[in-house]
Amino acid sequence: MADIPLSQRPLPQWFEDAKFGIFIHWGLFSIPAFAPKLGKISDVFKSDYDRAVALTPYTEWYANAIKVPGSPSAEFHRSNYAEQGYSDFRKPFLDGLTRWNPEDWARLFKSAGARYVVLVTKHHDGFCLWPSAVPNPYRENWSSQRDIVGELASAVRAQGLNFGVYYSGGIDWTFNPRPLRTFGDFIASTPGGDYPEYATRQIHELIDRYRPDLLWNDISWPGDLKSLKELLEYYYARVPEGVVNDRWQHQTPVARALKLPLVRWGFDFMAKRHIRKHPQSVDGVIPPAIPYSDFRTPEYASFEAIQIKKWEATRGMSHSFGFNRNDSEEDYASAGALLGGLIDAVSKHGNLLLNVGPRGEDAGIPQAQRERLQKIGAWLEINGAAIYGTHVCSIASGQTDDGVEVRYTRTAKRLFLILLGRPEGETFRIKGFPGEIGSDFNISSLEGNLPVGSRLVDGHLELSLEQALSNELANVLVVTLI
Repeated sequence: MADIPLSQRPLPQWFEDAKFGIFIHWGLFSIPAFAPKLGKISDVFKSDYDRAVALTPYTEWYANAIKVPGSPSAEFHRSNYAEQGYSDFRKPFLDGLTRWNPEDWARLFKSAGARYVVLVTKHHDGFCLWPSAVPNPYRENWSSQRDIVGELASAVRAQGLNFGVYYSGGIDWTFNPRPLRTFGDFIASTPGGDYPEYATRQIHELIDRYRPDLLWNDISWPGDLKSLKELLEYYYARVPEGVVNDRWQHQTPVARALKLPLVRWGFDFMAKRHIRKHPQSVDGVIPPAIPYSDFRTPEYASFEAIQIKKWEATRGMSHSFGFNRNDSEEDYASAGALLGGLIDAVSKHGNLLLNVGPRGEDAGIPQAQRERLQKIGAWLEINGAAIYGTHVCSIASGQTDDGVEVRYTRTAKRLFLILLGRPEGETFRIKGFPGEIGSDFNISSLEGNLPVGSRLVDGHLELSLEQALSNELANVLVVTLI
C-alpha cells in the first residue's frame, strides 16, 4: 500500500472493522485537573467568545487558561498553587508513575470491547510522554524519562489491540507562549521558526520507535503541503497498514495572514457574528476536509447521514477529555448514551474513539469511567456481532411507533436492528426499514432465544415478541436473509 498515491490509498480493513477505540488524555494537566463546567466546548464559544479558549471545559488546556487574568482556571490556580508555575506539575506527575500499571489499563480496555487505543504523547503544553531525543529548545527536561508510550504500546498489543499515537502538531505553548482567548488566537498560534522541524523530527521518532497503527495529529500541521506529503509517505512506508486522521491542515497564506492582529480581529468579528446569527450551526467540532487523510474526526459531534468516507467520532465521558476532579456523576454521560454514540456512528460508517482521563497523582482511572467501560464491554460481549466487521445499510436509522430510535448495520447474510431503548410491550412497529430486505427472511434475537413474529407492511416492519425486550442500554434483533 505504501506505493499507492496518497489520495487513492484504500482504508486498511482492520480499521474499517474495529469500530471502537479508547483515547487517553493524561499528562501534567492531570495534576491540577481543573476546568470550569460551562457546558461543552461549542457552548462556551456561544456564551463568551472573547474568552472562550480560556474558559474551555478541557482540563488539558489548563496551561493556557491560567495565563488569562480573571479566568476561572487562573483563580483556581492562584488559590491552590500560589506561586507555582505549570512546569512544577512535572514532578508530581512523574512521581505518580510509580503507581501506574499499564497492563491493568490494557486489560480494562480489552474487556470494554475496544479494538484499538490512542495515547496522547504530546498535548498543547508540549510535554512528551516518551524520552525524546529531540530536545525542546525552550523548556529543559520537557519529557518523561520513563517510556510511557512504549510501555503502554507493549501492554495494549499484548492484549491483541492496535496502538496509535496522538501528537499536537498545530499547537505547542512552549514555542508560542502567548495567552489565547479567541478562536482566531487559537488557530493563528501555530508556531513557526524552528517548530516545524522540531515537530517533524518528533513525529519521525514516534514512527520509528513505536510503529503506531494510527497517527493522530491535532489542530493542524506547521509545515507546507509538500512537507506534509513527505511525512505521510514516510509513515506509510514504515507502517503499510497504518491510518492517519484529518487534522493535518497545512499552513496556507490565509493561516499565516491570521498572525497579523488586524486580520485576526476581522476573523473574530465575523466568527462572532456568525455564531450570534446561527447558534444552532455551532455544535461540537468538525475539522475541514484536507487533501490527505484516511478518516474524519468530528469532536463531540456526529454526522446526520451515512458518510462515504470513513469517520471517527471522538469525545470524553464528560465535557472534558482530561480528568476534571470537579466532575460529579451527573457530569458524565450515561453508559447508554455513550453506547448509543457508538451504535449511531457504526450505522453511518463511523467508529467511536471514547476518551479515558486518568488521574495525575496516581495514574488511576476514575471509578465512574471504569463503570461505563465495563457496561459497554458487557453489552459488546453479547451483541458485538452487530458492531464489529459490519457495513452500512441503505439507510442508517428508523424509529418504533412509540419513539424508540433504531439503527441498522449488516453483514452479507444478516441485518441487525439495534434499538436504542426498550419499546413498550411485545408488539410494535418500526417505521423506516432498509429497502434491500426482500420477502424471504426470518427474525430472532441475536442470542436466538427470543421468538419473533414479523411482517412487512407498506415498508414498515411489524414485530410480535413472546416477551418484551429488556436490556436497559440497547436491544438487538437480527434479520437472517434467506
